[in-house]
Amino acid sequence: MEGKLFVSSSPHIRDENTIQKVMLDVLIALLPATIGALYYFRTNGAKVILLTVLTAVVSELIFQKVTKRPVTINDLSAVVTGLLLALNLPASSPWWLPVLGAVIAIIIVKQFFGGIGHNFMNPALAARIMLMISYSGHMTSWVKPGPDAISGATPLSFIKGATEVPGNAPSLTDLLFGNIGGSLGETSAILLILGGIYLIYRGVISWEIPTVFIGTVAAITLVFGQFDIYYTIYHLLAGGLMIGAIYMATDYASAPVTPRGRIYFALGCGIITSIIRLFGGYPEGVGFSILLMNIAAPLIDKYTSPRVFGEVK
Repeated sequence: MEGKLFVSSSPHIRDENTIQKVMLDVLIALLPATIGALYYFRTNGAKVILLTVLTAVVSELIFQKVTKRPVTINDLSAVVTGLLLALNLPASSPWWLPVLGAVIAIIIVKQFFGGIGHNFMNPALAARIMLMISYSGHMTSWVKPGPDAISGATPLSFIKGATEVPGNAPSLTDLLFGNIGGSLGETSAILLILGGIYLIYRGVISWEIPTVFIGTVAAITLVFGQFDIYYTIYHLLAGGLMIGAIYMATDYASAPVTPRGRIYFALGCGIITSIIRLFGGYPEGVGFSILLMNIAAPLIDKYTSPRVFGEVK
């Protein structure tokens, strides 16, 4: 039997990529934002990251052991989910919040639907939204960077319902480098962008979703802000747009697979994000927009898939 060849039907695709390699690339891309979170939020940031990542890995291990499924914690997907969730939580989170969020992300959103590749929405983002709806007080308790953990507002709250940036709002420099209140990983736009460039260079993600998503928000806010460039850039750098567009909307399992479908998907994300930010009750709409478009992704794929050669109506 050792010398026999097993031949399957075409196409025969050879690729050295594995789930572990892809997840490792994502972790490397998130490293600058993680270091930034540790620098700005010190021990509070470290506590949230450690609790979330550890709980995510342990939850996946226990669930797979109990259900007698193959243990897959070595593929690093649980680590990526835990880290993404941690970067979407405030530094002031009580210990049980990241633990609960990680359990929701791994067991309910990921494993209940069959594990990696079968979840119809991004697990970390779904967990964040569930925590936001259930414990909005804790999820919006922002602290300013530094050892004192003083409460502060997020930049988006300064421009909510406004068509210009008020004078007392944080500067663009603070938004770019992360010296502002907010979730652990959404404060420094430049660190998130650096990670995104790395992912595109490595071929882990394609340019369509982040570019169209961010570009749509830019176009809508430019018109709403009466073509005030400063106002538009403020919208792009503030909040969770960068982490959402680069690291969450590009999730393999929950985004469309066709090139044209990815563009429609990102366009929808940008439109919904802008509507919520400009006219909704929440100052931020990135998470809600991605989850809504995740639900629509199968339908988008259905109508954007190329016709099979020789297919007739």
